[in-house]
Amino acid sequence: MKKSRLSYDEWKCIVSKEMYGKKADAEFLKGYVGLMEIKEVSEKQIWKFNGVEITVCDKGMKWLSILSQDDFYCITAMMNEKNDILVWYIDMIAEQGIDLDGVPYFKDLYLDLIVYPDGRIIVDDMDELEEALIKKDITQEQFELAINTSDELRNGLLKNINAFTEYTLKCYGILLSYQS
Repeated sequence: MKKSRLSYDEWKCIVSKEMYGKKADAEFLKGYVGLMEIKEVSEKQIWKFNGVEITVCDKGMKWLSILSQDDFYCITAMMNEKNDILVWYIDMIAEQGIDLDGVPYFKDLYLDLIVYPDGRIIVDDMDELEEALIKKDITQEQFELAINTSDELRNGLLKNINAFTEYTLKCYGILLSYQS
């Protein structure tokens, strides 16, 4: 199982970035909210969706991380310079914590949801989840946790895209109040 840090170090195309975050203790979120502002990239990253290209990593973009302390997922909202959300990437996770350097991390359960502003949801990397179970990189319980978390998200938080967008922007607001 891969450990992912909310510093997004695995994105080698990011040459320069600024990051900040804070613990959230709001009625709607208890956990951590972080923001990465991308200052320079070696090459912009583009995803294709229904024949449309969406830039997910480029100079001027922001990635908002939302890590609820009691849930088994991590939300990354990829936003443009105007703070419009272009796409959400949601990792199903087994556990989370904070490294000695203060950067939050999670243990990735392979399965992801990609959510587009029109409400469409794509289940991604199911093959990786199944392969991890076969190779015994994860337990049957962790496999079921990933599946159940994905189902709960699709039937709950993600069911209404407008409410999910509002939730994301409220989380972003936690950081805006932190900056002032």
